[in-house]
Amino acid sequence: MRDGPNIANIAALIGDQARAEVLNVLMSGMALTATELADAAGVTRQTISTHLAKLREAGLLAVEAQGRHRYFRIADADVAHLLESMMGIAFGTGSVRVRSSPREPALRKARVCYDHLAGELGVLVYESLARRGAFALDAGGVTLTDRGRALIAAIGIDPLPSATRRPLCRHCLDWSERRHHLAGALGTALLERFQQLGWARRVPESRVLAFSADGEAALRAWLD
Repeated sequence: MRDGPNIANIAALIGDQARAEVLNVLMSGMALTATELADAAGVTRQTISTHLAKLREAGLLAVEAQGRHRYFRIADADVAHLLESMMGIAFGTGSVRVRSSPREPALRKARVCYDHLAGELGVLVYESLARRGAFALDAGGVTLTDRGRALIAAIGIDPLPSATRRPLCRHCLDWSERRHHLAGALGTALLERFQQLGWARRVPESRVLAFSADGEAALRAWLD
């Protein structure tokens, strides 16, 4: 009996090494050109065009034209959530790169997961806010409480970020910590606010989010 959607096509697309590298680098939340993605995947410009066309056709990537250039990005938060979950499964089963990047420790400390904070500090934010009563669980998932509204207002997130199709709060299983961090519109707002406050900055050409010593201290002070 064959019931439900057929996942074979999506699985096969993601399972290709070059396409997996493309999706991984785009998890930084940035939009990149085909040339930049070819370099990241280690393939030719002609080959990357074929890969990108397949990923777009499957709805995994979106493209935006700007002048003569076309920029590719992850299609939406659902695709990003799928990829982060797969990374967690791969990490948990020991499927890791033979050669780790020099940035690996920093990546596990704090990184951008599409549009929100992940890694050790991302999990710290979610668990600390949850412990202080910022969230409640209902049939719709995670919701923000009045206590939560007061906590985020304390660092200047007011009024609340508007969520259209996206949920305000959402669990996302962190691949390196194997615990949840916070996604959704609120996760995005927090990531942006941490950067606006000067607590953290994005490392170029990487998913790493580098917190300064003062920035991390300010983050922990807010959470405590």
